[in-house]
Formats: sequence, C-alpha cells, structure tokens
Amino acid sequence: MINVVLTDDHPVVRAGLRAVIDSEPDMHVVEEFSTAEALLAHVRSGGRADVLLLDLQFGPGRLGGADATRQIVQAGGPPVLILTTYGSDSDILTAVEAGATGYLLKDAPTDELASAIRAAAAGSVTL
Repeated sequence: MINVVLTDDHPVVRAGLRAVIDSEPDMHVVEEFSTAEALLAHVRSGGRADVLLLDLQFGPGRLGGADATRQIVQAGGPPVLILTTYGSDSDILTAVEAGATGYLLKDAPTDELASAIRAAAAGSVTL
C-alpha cells in the first residue's frame, strides 16, 4: 500500500484528490494539509508517507511548494510529486532543481496521477 500525504490550499482539490487516490487498490491518503508549513512539521515529526503530493503555490506570505520540497529533500524525506496548475518551464525547472521526483498538472487524467504516484513511490521521475 502506498501511503500518500496531500498538501493543497483548496479543500475541494484535496477532496477530489483523496477520492481518486483512495479509489486505487494500492494507495491510501494518510494525511492532508492546507499549507506547506504544516506538511514540513509533519515530515519533521516523523509522520509516515511514501509519497508527498504537493501544490506549487499557497498564496502570499506562505511557503511555496518548491521551497518546501527543497527542505523535505534536505531532511531525507519521502519523494515529492508536485501537482499544480502552473506549467511554465521555469516552474517545472524550479521544482525539479529543488528535488521533486515528479511534476504533474492538475488537469492531467486521473490514471496519469495514479501512475505518477506509483512512479514516485518507486523512485522514478515523472514529468
């Protein structure tokens, strides 16, 4: 079973992601957060996860997904899969340079999301 932690500032997005992930026979959402700061606290406290699904932007004054990814990777945390609406080359490059295992747009088909989570759990890169 792949344990997934969701982090997105939109409750409806988290609910949709949870529905998709929990419908897969080999995946389960174990936790969800609305800020990257809360996710970092979870990782630093030893919270369990095989894959972290993380948005890229959380609004003014909030830690962004790329910076959170960098801190998670430096701390030896689980693989990070960025799921966002921002698809520019600079956004992708920033996330990948920070250590993200994958980068997927929110308009991707649900089967691509499931495949990307499996790939991240296996240590493969998904772009």
